[in-house]
Amino acid sequence: MVEPGPFPKPASRAVAGVALALALLLVVGVGCARRGDEASGGPSASAGPAGSAAPGTAPAAPAGSPGTASTGTAVPAATIRPAVTPTAKTIDAKMTTPDGRERTFHLYVPPSVTPGPDGAEVPLLVAMHGGVGWGTQYERNSGFDGLAEANDFIVVYPDGIGAGGTDAVRTWNGGACCGPAVKEDVDDVAFIAALIAGLEGQYPIDPHRVYATGHSNGGIMAYRLACELADTIVAIGVQSATLEMGPCQPSQPVSVLHIHGTADRNLPIAGGKGDQGISGVDFNPPVDGLKTIASANGCPAQPTETKVPENADLTIDTWAPCEDQSVVQFVQVAGASHAWMGADGGGAAKLTGEAYQNYDSSFAIWAFLAAHPRP
Repeated sequence: MVEPGPFPKPASRAVAGVALALALLLVVGVGCARRGDEASGGPSASAGPAGSAAPGTAPAAPAGSPGTASTGTAVPAATIRPAVTPTAKTIDAKMTTPDGRERTFHLYVPPSVTPGPDGAEVPLLVAMHGGVGWGTQYERNSGFDGLAEANDFIVVYPDGIGAGGTDAVRTWNGGACCGPAVKEDVDDVAFIAALIAGLEGQYPIDPHRVYATGHSNGGIMAYRLACELADTIVAIGVQSATLEMGPCQPSQPVSVLHIHGTADRNLPIAGGKGDQGISGVDFNPPVDGLKTIASANGCPAQPTETKVPENADLTIDTWAPCEDQSVVQFVQVAGASHAWMGADGGGAAKLTGEAYQNYDSSFAIWAFLAAHPRP
């Protein structure tokens, strides 16, 4: 793992830090917006309402979370609190990686989290935007800040590599996809490893609960982390993604939740080139990546299929039991497009399709991840 340089003390979060190699430059950004505050600008971007139930009630979209299905892999619904309006401010930060690149990221720390070694340990979620998206776009789109505040975890939104003279159009090197990050052979695994190590040095992060999530190219990157950074990443939850690198040989079992719409025209559920995609990648069938991880985890060769009575659009395939209590799960959503489910497609609807509204991907992903810490 790449070791970062010294991170500033938590008290410096409200001021700009000093530019040092592998040090953060902390600049307090705007307060985290809820989903729907603005339209996004890319094939993997959308914005809209979170769609969660009021605090203290059962999760909205009872058919939404795999945690509500009878798969034997769920946490009780009452243990996952619906998203609330976030009250803290997002920290915009920079670091320099060993390859000499200046990388940016955006950090949300709920007020309940006490920085430093004396605080109660909390989970960390690394949330990666889709291709030609960016960190704060995915922050707004996903609504993970509200879930983080409700459920006491830290979420960080790293930025991929930009192109075209703008900070907004960014990609990840997930293997065969995507864009400039692949062409320049950017070491995004080392970037994420250094970022996690630095945050672990500043906040009381539970090493048994370090998770990754992502949309599209960000989900492809999460798969790569599951393959190459399994000593750190415990579980991943992705939407509209696939495994685009090989061989994939995780050093430890990693639980996986994969959500995919059957009407995805950017990254088809059967694989291949989507007629609405812009990457030009002939994608691997998503189920192949799930089978690869399931095999590596020592899961049964065939999954168990579950239908959800509350929502006939959902079909859930679960590979379990697996080594170290890991689980691999594939949620297929009939008629759903590439857009982040539970959000409003906004300005990106022409590029991603209208967002499916009867399933909240953010809530489903957090419910799954929270249920699968590393033993």
